[in-house]
Amino acid sequence: MLTTVQAGPYTVRGISLGGVYTSLQVPELGVVLDAGVPIRSFAGTDMLFLSHGHPDHSSALGSLLGIRGLIGKTSPLQVFLPAEIETAVQDTLVAAGRLHRSSTTIQAFAMRPGEERHLSHGLWVRAFRTHHAGPSLGYQFLRRVTKLKPEHQGMPGEEIARLRKQGADLFEETERLELAYATDTLSDVLETAPEVLLSRVLILECTYLDAKHPVDSARERLHTHLEEIIARADRFQNEALVLMHFSQAYSPEQVHTVLQERLPALLKDRVRIFAPDSGRWFG
Repeated sequence: MLTTVQAGPYTVRGISLGGVYTSLQVPELGVVLDAGVPIRSFAGTDMLFLSHGHPDHSSALGSLLGIRGLIGKTSPLQVFLPAEIETAVQDTLVAAGRLHRSSTTIQAFAMRPGEERHLSHGLWVRAFRTHHAGPSLGYQFLRRVTKLKPEHQGMPGEEIARLRKQGADLFEETERLELAYATDTLSDVLETAPEVLLSRVLILECTYLDAKHPVDSARERLHTHLEEIIARADRFQNEALVLMHFSQAYSPEQVHTVLQERLPALLKDRVRIFAPDSGRWFG
């Protein structure tokens, strides 16, 4: 059973359970985030972003490629991933291809913190460093829009055309930070990549929720605790904050209950809880 939440203008659907599997889709951006479980309805999406190489986020990549073949997708899947793990991922796919007896070719885009790639129609992605065991990245999706400089706005079209022919500098490019994804990371990412706090939508891990698993324990495991998010409540400028990657120590009901009780009013209306409303995490 997949979870679906509406976060501002974006739909986030998929499944995420800390240490078990994470794979999300944002159809409006045409992207899949991580591949910890092969979801058939995600296989038609052509861009996949791997946060890191741990199996609960990457082990279903080969299976996803197999599904693409079954549904008739012939173009290579574009996989964006930390540069340091590209060789290992490619080697794993070669082995998977021998087992599957089918093509596991991808178009890999190795990325490092701060690097950008143009995706389509004014949509870009910028990688940022997250803080986990081994190389890991978060991804900031943004749109670049060209518009008239303020001093030229309201000017008649004929005048704009005349000035353009003369080579006048009439336009400026602006960035709209649309959606950021940060999973499996210390909360330090909110200091080292503060732009995620300005993104229209932020998808952020929140693995631990209570005193049974305190902040110190969360940090030892290189994850984020709810208390660390609450402590920064006034810094989140996001239209929507999607909390996900909850520990399997909590039932979905516990996740909803704790967040409803503990989230400050400043955040509560903007938080989307990425967990099933009831029942088991999967099945």
